[in-house]
Amino acid sequence: MPSDPIVEEVRAAREEHAARFGYDLKKIAEDVRKKREQLGWPIATCAPKRPGGVKASS
Repeated sequence: MPSDPIVEEVRAAREEHAARFGYDLKKIAEDVRKKREQLGWPIATCAPKRPGGVKASS
């Protein structure tokens, strides 16, 4: 399968970001949270779905 330059670029950026924090997931997540807050990105929320598409009875 031929490599996709966009996929390779994303993987390289992800690797660089993780390495900057010593691959510590808590530190990586905190950095992402800080960036999200600085940029004013909203947090997407979705209503929970019942497994198997079962509807609640009324």
